[in-house]
Amino acid sequence: AFTEKEDVKGQANLRLMGIPLGAQFVCLIARDSAYLKSHQTGSDHSGHSYRDIDVKNFMLAAEELVSRGYYVLRMGYKVNEPFNSHNYMVIDYASNGMRSDFMDIYLGAKCAFCISCGTGFDAVPQIFRRPVAYVNMVPVAYFFTFSNRVLGIFKHHFSIKSDQNLSLSEIFVSGVGSSLMTSDYESKDVLLIENTPEEIRDLVIEMHERTNGAWHSHDDDELLQQKFWEIFSAEALNNHEGRPLHGVIQSRFGASFLRNNLWWLE
Repeated sequence: AFTEKEDVKGQANLRLMGIPLGAQFVCLIARDSAYLKSHQTGSDHSGHSYRDIDVKNFMLAAEELVSRGYYVLRMGYKVNEPFNSHNYMVIDYASNGMRSDFMDIYLGAKCAFCISCGTGFDAVPQIFRRPVAYVNMVPVAYFFTFSNRVLGIFKHHFSIKSDQNLSLSEIFVSGVGSSLMTSDYESKDVLLIENTPEEIRDLVIEMHERTNGAWHSHDDDELLQQKFWEIFSAEALNNHEGRPLHGVIQSRFGASFLRNNLWWLE
């Protein structure tokens, strides 16, 4: 919980960033290589490069959120490039000189929801029971399943050998379902491809509608969810050390992604 003094401080900083009292905002965190490079100089971080993503692919989703009344704050302690928008409601908090440790926590606690790719900052909204929409999640077996406030989609897994994207089952059969190093994907000739701006936007719309009680499922959505979780549960039981990864599954996989990729569940 925040003290009254801390709340006053947080609200004052929001107004300094141009966010009015009572306005809803969304935190966006897109992992790149900048943070590790700045804190562990001289080390080789290429083993984690499979997790990196391009923040520019989030602009379509940010603009969609603005059209629905949200402010969007791009988070990050160190980032490789700015998140430039002509819309004043898209705020590059990571680069505008207003970032602080306190506001990192305050924003994560008070956001309507967070958009993440499975990186350090999203622990903050998790702790404060805020919904999190995960995009570009890898490895797929480590998808967060413990909360009904979690919604997500995975990176595409492209097989160089077969010259096509892998289905969910094939991702596990290929041996990269729980891979934690870039070299694992390279050795299996699997190329990770980021979610498209449209896929990210669609997931964000679903999160917005679910958190506001406006979500309407299609007739086959529950069947697709069931198919997804049957495959996932059968394959993603344990980590690379044989320890259980999942208990009771409460999360949801992106409905639009499943509707548009029926082959992926074959």
